[in-house]
Amino acid sequence: MDRPAYERDAYLRELDTEVVATGECDGRPWAVTADTLFYPEGGGQPSDRGRMGGVEVLEALRHEGTVRHLLSSPLGPGPIHQALDWGRRFDHMQQHTAQHLLTAVALTRFGWRTTAFHLGPVQSDIELDVPALEAERLRQLEDAVNEHCREARPVTVRHAPRERMEELGVRSRLLPEGFEGKLRLVEIAGLDLNTCGGTHLRSTAEIGAVGLIGSEPMRGGTRLHFVAGDRVRRRLAAHEARNLELRGLLGSSDEELPQVVALRVEREKALTRESRRLLEELAAAAAQALAARRELVVAAHWPERDMAFLLAVGKALLAASPGAVALLAAGPPPVGSFVLVAGEGAGLDLAAAGPEVAATLGGRGGGRAPFWQGKATALDRLGEAAAALRRRLKAEGRGESRPDEV
Repeated sequence: MDRPAYERDAYLRELDTEVVATGECDGRPWAVTADTLFYPEGGGQPSDRGRMGGVEVLEALRHEGTVRHLLSSPLGPGPIHQALDWGRRFDHMQQHTAQHLLTAVALTRFGWRTTAFHLGPVQSDIELDVPALEAERLRQLEDAVNEHCREARPVTVRHAPRERMEELGVRSRLLPEGFEGKLRLVEIAGLDLNTCGGTHLRSTAEIGAVGLIGSEPMRGGTRLHFVAGDRVRRRLAAHEARNLELRGLLGSSDEELPQVVALRVEREKALTRESRRLLEELAAAAAQALAARRELVVAAHWPERDMAFLLAVGKALLAASPGAVALLAAGPPPVGSFVLVAGEGAGLDLAAAGPEVAATLGGRGGGRAPFWQGKATALDRLGEAAAALRRRLKAEGRGESRPDEV
């Protein structure tokens, strides 16, 4: 294959060609064709997708001078009809041409060199060799790029020998290792001449618009995120739909949304703090009630609480009664959480008692003194587990009173 169809005409959507080789890689069938519409992944641009002979093309990859088409099911050798996923291709052409335009303007007008490019499914990005970008400079860059879109500058492809790169003023000199032959150059008239093997539009007017949507520090430079073409319109539609929903939920205009949300967030934080304080008070009261029972092993179950509450009760109980042993559970039975609490000097071997309790409650867990905690599937057996603990303590020489109560 000299120059494949995707290089000769990026707007070609269908092609009749021939399968010349087939195989399998990592369990996925592949086919190589005499010619191909499908751009293989490279240069920051994802591969094309579509169909060949009714079989889905999942990905196209360069392999030893050919393009391997990874398929949804195997194909045999012989004539084949290729049909491109044109929507995906045109989107990639818009994003990639926008990247060339962004890179050229960033360099010529602001002196920022592009060091990397990534074309993503929702947004794309370039990395610039500048530590930070002020909002005003980003606005100036965006304005300049969109001005060139409106100018409808032609975008063309030509080929030239490597020796002429300096003479022609080609922007990039990063070439594949071992490259031989003529260079493929993509030119935006009057703005940029760059080596590139990707697919591009015929005019900057087809980009439509470019929106810069954020930046972040990256490897000593700045990663600049952008959307172009139809993605701008889709992003605007998504924002408008989201704002419509938020206006209905919050009873606010678009302009007031940030202030209304900020107020709600502060209220939520205040409610969370108050809820935490009340939960701590409830846990302390529950612990006092358990301590007052003066039982060898106290057992309690709170169907509407969680593990955090059990641990808070356990800590408060040990503060009030350091020698206490308690079996605490939470969650709607039969499934939930449990904590075995044994204070210092309680005389209970947690490492041995914990797994026995877990087995009785149909669960598992772990921990270290003074807590052994886990999940259970049979909380209805909580009384049985507590009774087994009492028998264990009596067998180990504990009486009916706690050590801190003697």
